[in-house]
Amino acid sequence: METKDLYKVLGVSKGASQGEIRRSYRKLAREHHPDANRDDKDAEERFKEIQHAYEILSNPEKRRQYDEGPRAFFGGGNAGQGGAGGARTADFSDLSDLFGGLGDIFGASTRTRETSRKGQNITATVNLSFNDALNGVTTRVNVPVEEACGDCGGTGAAPGTSPRTCPECGGRGVRSRDQGFFAFSERCARCGGEGTIVEKPCPTCSGSGRLRKARQVTVRIPAGAKDGMKIRVPGRGSAGEKGGPAGDLFVW
Repeated sequence: METKDLYKVLGVSKGASQGEIRRSYRKLAREHHPDANRDDKDAEERFKEIQHAYEILSNPEKRRQYDEGPRAFFGGGNAGQGGAGGARTADFSDLSDLFGGLGDIFGASTRTRETSRKGQNITATVNLSFNDALNGVTTRVNVPVEEACGDCGGTGAAPGTSPRTCPECGGRGVRSRDQGFFAFSERCARCGGEGTIVEKPCPTCSGSGRLRKARQVTVRIPAGAKDGMKIRVPGRGSAGEKGGPAGDLFVW
């Protein structure tokens, strides 16, 4: 027997129009979708309740039966005629922009994996004499950074080979997990969300595509520098990944 008021689940009154029900569903579905609440273990159950309520209240016939009372709707004899056990016929066709498209709800995710990433920012400290701080100075600092491996070009694959599309996710980096009416996206375990796999790792970088090196960077310290002052040197941090921009260097 149904115990929760479906109207309350959607936050609407019993006399709400179909437009009001639809708008409330869209708002609540965005807020409680498990993909947007990964640290909340109860989000999936709340989302299922919202989905269930909309499935019934968005269908005029099911809504009419529900309004007649829980016993009439959930009791025996009506399961095959629109009750809780009947075929699910809720109309989601007008929610095509929810989560960026129906694909994000029903598992055919339209999200694309991140193909490039900015390199890591690096910090370095310098000690200045009183005169250097007062008048300004140009100095060189040693910075440990990560750079793309020269042997594999940053791909992580041995020279002469290249990463191939992950056969499990088709290169999307995510897989779908069915949950009744809906399916939720989760990171592909085979490729770790990268969308590609390296079958023969580069021996120089052990497949990481990156090597840690020391780099000397020339930095201009302006006149009047004070303790705690931070100077940003754009693009002199670690190299970006998959064509992404380099990180920045911050000198203290």
